[in-house]
Amino acid sequence: MRLPIIFAAVLTLAIPPGAHAQDNPEHVHGEGMAPHDGQIQAMIDRIAIEDLIVRYYAGLGGTHDEGFDAYFIPDGVLDINGRIYRGREGINRAYEELGGENALPEGTFHMLLSNAVIEVAGDEATASFIWTGIINGDVKTPPQLLEQGREYDRLVRVNGQWLIAHRTIIADSGLPDIYDATYQQRLDYDIRAAE
Repeated sequence: MRLPIIFAAVLTLAIPPGAHAQDNPEHVHGEGMAPHDGQIQAMIDRIAIEDLIVRYYAGLGGTHDEGFDAYFIPDGVLDINGRIYRGREGINRAYEELGGENALPEGTFHMLLSNAVIEVAGDEATASFIWTGIINGDVKTPPQLLEQGREYDRLVRVNGQWLIAHRTIIADSGLPDIYDATYQQRLDYDIRAAE
């Protein structure tokens, strides 16, 4: 596809002369960075975070080769509609409980992400999305909306890789029964204030 080539060309032109690492070895280590280098790194980090979350959601259709815990730091926190799960074992348990309580209808399930807001500050970041779950019963019928809600993440970079430290999921529709006792709408939720 020609779009990545065009994007790479535009990005290359946007980097000022002398900002290339091979022209100045200090750039490899971050010292003496050109003004645009920080913006480029933030863009790379933003793409890496969005890819992480998209891969995470891709597994909700049953296509994960690894557990959901692999996306979290070892002592990560997962808050699903007020039910709190801590650590990697707790995070995997959350999805086992949900899968047992909330079987999907027949068909192909997809989770769509939209309205991404990702803010990177060094080795920490926050991200928020709107998610929409849809099921495709068969190829001849239109898809059906199953659920929609919001996600708020606090992420950290560990050994060069972005991982989730705290993830909060809040349903706005299609709430599974398992969360009836703990659900709150939390329209003003701020992940930066989460424990």
